[in-house]
Amino acid sequence: MVKRLIAGWKYFWGLYPPGRRLAVLPDDMFLVSYPKSGNTWTRFLIANLVYPEKNPDFSNINELLPDVEGMWKRDLERVSRPRILKSHQYFDPRFPKVIYVVRDPRDVVLSEYYFDIKRRAIADDFPLQQFVSRFSRGELNHPYGTWGENVASWFYTRRQDSRFLLVTYEALQTRPTEEMRRIASFMGISPDPERLAFAIEQSSADRMREMEKKQGHLWSSTRETRQDKPFVRSAKAGGWKIELTESSVAEIEAAWGGLMHEIGYELAVSSLVHASTERG
Repeated sequence: MVKRLIAGWKYFWGLYPPGRRLAVLPDDMFLVSYPKSGNTWTRFLIANLVYPEKNPDFSNINELLPDVEGMWKRDLERVSRPRILKSHQYFDPRFPKVIYVVRDPRDVVLSEYYFDIKRRAIADDFPLQQFVSRFSRGELNHPYGTWGENVASWFYTRRQDSRFLLVTYEALQTRPTEEMRRIASFMGISPDPERLAFAIEQSSADRMREMEKKQGHLWSSTRETRQDKPFVRSAKAGGWKIELTESSVAEIEAAWGGLMHEIGYELAVSSLVHASTERG
């Protein structure tokens, strides 16, 4: 009874993260991705592009680009408009404009594996190959679906829509200026070269690592996790080629090879392009 009263009190005062219950406003813009796909890095890139004078860091990133799954409803309603909101939600037709960041699932699973160790969801010695199997079978119990379900829900419904911008993590890594120019233009911001260069420099992996060392215990996503494990790791693409076994790669490609190929990812097991059975 007491728990129900407390829950009712929190709901009345808006002390809960709204998630899909968010009241979407017509001038909202969303930065969306499947978890561990580079959303935090892109969040800093955009924050430094839009609010360079506010020196974005882990202490104020939630204020500059609020998280609809991590912030209270009451606080989100107080954010000045137009809002730029961060989310991991699968397709929501109410979202007016969306920048969707997609990352190779073979790297996503590695990032998720190490983050689950950091947040104590699995032990340090949990077998990586077993984790990959759970990931590719959709057994991680994500509220956002599997990688394939989440990506496909946006890719196939919005890819031809002018209100949708698909950005790959890998392109941001290899040609950051060009991709940031696309993002700025999509947001209606003048793609001034100096402004783009500043945003990229201020959001570098080295700088974010230094900020994490000083502020990781303050940020909502890391303050209750192990401080001996970094949130910002190598911040590179292609780590799967070294760390994943051939059988693990085959599992992921068997699950989503068709979608990966359509987005532009080269498959290690090329025969799966035609033989894979999509599981979403």
